[in-house]
Amino acid sequence: MIKRALFSLSDKSGIDRLAKFLAHNGVEILSTGGTAEFLRNLGIKVKEVSEETEFPEILSGRVKTLHPKIFGGILRRDNIESDVRDLEKLNIKPIDMVVVNLYPFEIISKETEDENVLIENIDIGGVTLIRAAAKNYKNVIVIVDPNDYDVIIEQLKNNGDVDLQTRRKLALKAFERTVNYDSAILAKFSKVFNETAVESFMMKKVDSLRYGENPHQEAFLYKLEKDSLFDKIEILHGIKLSYNNWVDVSAVINMMKDFPENSVVIVKHTNPCGVAWKEDTYYSYKEALSTDPLSAYGGIVGIKGKVDGKLARALNEHFFEIIVALDFDSEAFDILKKKKKRRLLRLKDFPKEKYDYKFLDGIILKQKKDEGDVFDKIEVKVGENLDENQKKELEFAMTVCKHVKSNAIVITKNMKVLGIGAGQMSRVDALKIAIAKAKEFNHDLKNSFLASDAFFPFSDSIEIAHEAGIKFIAEPGGSIRDEEVIEKAKKLGLTLVFTGKRHFRH
Repeated sequence: MIKRALFSLSDKSGIDRLAKFLAHNGVEILSTGGTAEFLRNLGIKVKEVSEETEFPEILSGRVKTLHPKIFGGILRRDNIESDVRDLEKLNIKPIDMVVVNLYPFEIISKETEDENVLIENIDIGGVTLIRAAAKNYKNVIVIVDPNDYDVIIEQLKNNGDVDLQTRRKLALKAFERTVNYDSAILAKFSKVFNETAVESFMMKKVDSLRYGENPHQEAFLYKLEKDSLFDKIEILHGIKLSYNNWVDVSAVINMMKDFPENSVVIVKHTNPCGVAWKEDTYYSYKEALSTDPLSAYGGIVGIKGKVDGKLARALNEHFFEIIVALDFDSEAFDILKKKKKRRLLRLKDFPKEKYDYKFLDGIILKQKKDEGDVFDKIEVKVGENLDENQKKELEFAMTVCKHVKSNAIVITKNMKVLGIGAGQMSRVDALKIAIAKAKEFNHDLKNSFLASDAFFPFSDSIEIAHEAGIKFIAEPGGSIRDEEVIEKAKKLGLTLVFTGKRHFRH
């Protein structure tokens, strides 16, 4: 039975519902200064913590709740006789509920580098209250999330108390909150103090997956960030995503992010197998599919635009596991949802994470994402200067190339991919595969454009490209045989551009 509750809040949203319910049911409410004033203005009777402790808030509010009468009331154990005697002897009353959220350090840390401002927004008493209440969850209900107020009200209405399972969930949420809070402080002050950054990774389990990459492997879905990929997509239709689906969806969305509105990407096993950018999504899709319709079967489509009925009917003619789009109109949704196993995902926004992480057998690798202009500096080594359309085409080819597993070759023409060579141990093999795939589907390679994610180590690739009809080549440069490659391109009448930026993807 709840008799006394302690409130200390920075974010007061929704607290009126809980406070009014408790007060109406005879619960005594203790509160710190700012929260107490807020509750009084709502007509709720409140006893200030300083009145309870008979000790004033000091140090401009730095010390408010750190007192035995507060923490004895929270940490007492109702079934331990010595605890009960201590409370009686010292006139300490039990506290049955703690409702606390913290100074908004995470928000302030994004707005300033001022050390003094940051320090004053580090919560001490709040974190201590949360941890004490969570430690004693069997006797104390701890609430750190306003979204839980209605759940608590409902349980108290129906049962007069909060069940053990809910208390445990609330305690776990409380521990998670303090860990995340401390992690944010550590990360920010590592940067402010210019020390080697110490990062902690709080992983929240979101789901158990059917299996991993293969049926014999267990798999789970965790999220690291509040603003994660998981939060950016909405599954409108179909069964939940598998382990491999999540990996492919991430690859699709990262590609979509790099291309203009109305572009379409088709991905299979994280590699693009079709990309095009035309005047609308329908024609972009038709052109992207024609790159390699065989590989596209069973793949994932990313549409940087809204899917209408015309495009939906075209999509229905081919089997795709997942369709990701910025939106679907009602006609398109009705058409596409008829296939039960297909998933329809609406991308609400692109994830903002600036780093890539790889977890490898007890170590973590971290790097900045390969973002920004694909050309660090563009230098025409052979041929005439590029006109605007030629430059855009080479940028398009290189943008696709950076999303292809290395060694990677991409051939394009008219803002459409013609052939891709992915993940080969030899660059010349990647080139041969890209050419072969283009020819397999009768694409015209005459005067086409080629992008290579890294330099050509030998001039043989230049000769093979020329024989296939390729006219424009972009590569980073940097090989000890660059001059050999340049001379071969000059001899064959090609246009060769060095970009100065490599795009390996392992």
